[in-house]
Amino acid sequence: MKFHSTRDKSRLYSLQEASVMGLAPDGGLFMPEYIPQINMSEVLKLAQYSFADMSSHIASLFFKDSITPLQVDEAIKKALSFEVPLVKAGPYYTLELFHGPTCAFKDVGASSMGQILGTILHNKGEKENKPLIILTATSGDTGSAVARGFYDIPGITVVVLFPNGKVSPLQECQMTALGKNIKALKVNGTFDDCQMLVKAIFNNREIRKQVNVTSANSINLLRWLPQSFYYFYAYAQWIAQEHSHLLKQFMAGEEAGLPEITFVVPSGNYGNISAGMLAKRMGLPVKGFIAAANSNDVFPKYLESGQYEPRPSVQTIANAMDVGAPSNFERIQSLFNNDYEAICREVKGYAYSDSQIKEAILELYREYGYTSCPHSATGYLATKEYLSECANSGMKADSNSIIWLSTASPAKFSEVIAPVTGQMPHIPGRLQELLDKDKEFTIMDVSTETLEEILRTLGE
Repeated sequence: MKFHSTRDKSRLYSLQEASVMGLAPDGGLFMPEYIPQINMSEVLKLAQYSFADMSSHIASLFFKDSITPLQVDEAIKKALSFEVPLVKAGPYYTLELFHGPTCAFKDVGASSMGQILGTILHNKGEKENKPLIILTATSGDTGSAVARGFYDIPGITVVVLFPNGKVSPLQECQMTALGKNIKALKVNGTFDDCQMLVKAIFNNREIRKQVNVTSANSINLLRWLPQSFYYFYAYAQWIAQEHSHLLKQFMAGEEAGLPEITFVVPSGNYGNISAGMLAKRMGLPVKGFIAAANSNDVFPKYLESGQYEPRPSVQTIANAMDVGAPSNFERIQSLFNNDYEAICREVKGYAYSDSQIKEAILELYREYGYTSCPHSATGYLATKEYLSECANSGMKADSNSIIWLSTASPAKFSEVIAPVTGQMPHIPGRLQELLDKDKEFTIMDVSTETLEEILRTLGE
């Protein structure tokens, strides 16, 4: 399989070219040249074994032409050796995506990218040449997931930029306490400033001639594609719990239509939800998607007006979603062939303030004994609002046919959750050990010249 830019489908690139470039030469984002169709019977069968077994099968459809099927299998099973359970929070289903090494959904994409890209470099012998620099901007969880996903992989150096004072203390520890091939830059600005610096590097042909650099933000194809896997896994768990009789009939080869599901996705840079849209186009039975935003409501406003108007981000307690110019909007447009009406038929959007998010955290805790991070709480709010709208308009909607994604462990946001619930969330051991380590970082202003000099030094 080859890959093309969202802005030009005529020129195709190999997986290695697309993953190392990160951003296409024309400034667009890479997409697969065609969307492979899934055999749902095979997917549902493999999901009974593990998330990794099922994901390896889907990954092979995209990557087996670039690395061997055995290498795909080894890479994905090493990357995704954790579960993503579908649980009930009161009457609602939520998919917990925070059981990976850094306790955030981005572990899926970052770990997969680390292993696949490491395999590509090994096959090409490029680890003997100048290092490949993974340059990534983060508003919270991306940086820690990328740092862990590429930690100690030969031939790769990670440079992560995050806004100074605008990530949680635990998130900062995850990016600054690893050392080795992980370099953390605290930027005196916003996430949008960090993302602007990264894009400036990728649009600078001179610096890219001097330094071997790519990105591990969700703009990178290898970070983005694997996020489609857990939508299939969520569906497999859901149908086993809600429609076991239909599942048995379907797996036995009997005539049995698969029911549809609706996904609610906490949304910031829109890589997560656009990966779900890809899964739907691969054949996953999805009725639609709901984008749950914080006060950075550019996409919900777009759905209302048809006008896409990016603006500077606003700082909120759901900081990983503090994005005012979501990069993956281009992927959404590409998947829908720039058809606004088609987007509106499949996607709804809601936005919530900090006070509403805190109320949701408290409600989940008091009513159902469930502790949620601020980002995941927006998904809960959107689930309730969507079901309420459906009921008021006479539309058929079943609370058992909707899944909201829980994107990060509440332990990473204790400074928000503890004052609201009165209880400190449990901190997993893999996070606790980072708090005791020394932090290494460099503070910098919003300066492309400074970043270029840092990259030249690391790229020698």
